[in-house]
Amino acid sequence: MKTFPKPLSPEDEKHYLQKYKEGDVEARNILIEHNLRLVAHVARKYQGTEIDQDDLISTGIIGLIKAVSTFDFEKNNRLATYAARCIENELLMLLRVKKKLSREVSLYEKIGVDQEGRELNLMDILESEPVDVLEQLEIRKNAEKLYDGVKKVLNAREQQVIICRYGLCGKLEMTQREIAERLGISRSYVSRIEKSALRKLRECFE
Repeated sequence: MKTFPKPLSPEDEKHYLQKYKEGDVEARNILIEHNLRLVAHVARKYQGTEIDQDDLISTGIIGLIKAVSTFDFEKNNRLATYAARCIENELLMLLRVKKKLSREVSLYEKIGVDQEGRELNLMDILESEPVDVLEQLEIRKNAEKLYDGVKKVLNAREQQVIICRYGLCGKLEMTQREIAERLGISRSYVSRIEKSALRKLRECFE
């Protein structure tokens, strides 16, 4: 079990926030390190989801870094209160992205042809149901942007991991361990590749 540094006292926290505001990068690192326990606490709420605990922690740390970088201590709010919201927002965004990846892409996967030889996808099968046209256009745009991002910003190994991990291009979704066994690398290395790839893809959407 990971052991995180204890939270800073209010006085120490204010001291390092002031130092960071003055440009002290080491003060920023101290603020991040002493709030890692908060990341673990918030991430624990999302245990039991499809997302690996290590991914939850690493994504939560991104939220913590954003919180430290944007926090205004002159408003007299505790950093922990502000950071908890930033961490949770980052985790919720990760969950939404994963949910969309598994749902949106499959809507437009080719699943066969009709009697006249025209290609069919899942959306064709569902079109008899009431459909929010604007929502479906947004889904299509995001799916196209996702595929375009996979091809343009990811290297070959990252593409391979992301396609297998999220079941893109008609592939079955695989766990990090299964991907590691297939590629002959460690699960932790697969995790690092996935995190790097998701970070690049998030930048495409931002």
